[in-house]
Amino acid sequence: MATYVMIPGMCHGAWCFDDLRASLQKAGHHVLAVTLTGVAERSHLLPGAVNLDTHIADVLAAINNDTAAGDDLVLVGHSYGGMVITGVADHIPDRVDSLVFLDAVVPHDGEACWDIVNDEERQWHVSVDDSGFGVPPMPFFDDRATAHPLATLLQPLRLRHDPGRFRRRIFVYALDWPGESPLLPSYDRVRSDPNWITHELDGKHNLMRDRPDDVLRILVDLAR
Repeated sequence: MATYVMIPGMCHGAWCFDDLRASLQKAGHHVLAVTLTGVAERSHLLPGAVNLDTHIADVLAAINNDTAAGDDLVLVGHSYGGMVITGVADHIPDRVDSLVFLDAVVPHDGEACWDIVNDEERQWHVSVDDSGFGVPPMPFFDDRATAHPLATLLQPLRLRHDPGRFRRRIFVYALDWPGESPLLPSYDRVRSDPNWITHELDGKHNLMRDRPDDVLRILVDLAR
């Protein structure tokens, strides 16, 4: 049995993994999906005071409070969630087995999410709502999506350990974007690196919804 820790992308809650979580649990695995502070059903919690450190602390607390979580964690981050799983792994490297970036940003030390996406994505980041703190969800997002705390996208991630120490690092790239993918800079970083395993799926950014069987297969194979 593997323990998968799943982190959603911007504006989304843990519910975006509901179907994938159910499939993994049916296969005998333990799944911990985390809704981050200031987002979705937790959108009422101090959105103006939430940064990347807050979201990393959210996940660390969830892991520590989960008595069923093992010591060979598989961290799965979708989109912005790549920032969070990288930070979490850096805090508890001895408990992490593998990292999975589902069409997600892959940060280096000292980089913010803002630094590693394209200009179109940055334009969305700065189209803040009336509070000045929140990036509004796109019109086509799930009805449960809410604004995302802007500071989480601007705060640099500081790393203390070598991210190459983990057994496997996997990048799953979504091919079906309406224009240039904002995740292409991250994919370019890893696609030719022999220390990474990469997959290309003919689906839209929300691969958990568009290509659920393929994502499930990748995650189950990783546990083996």
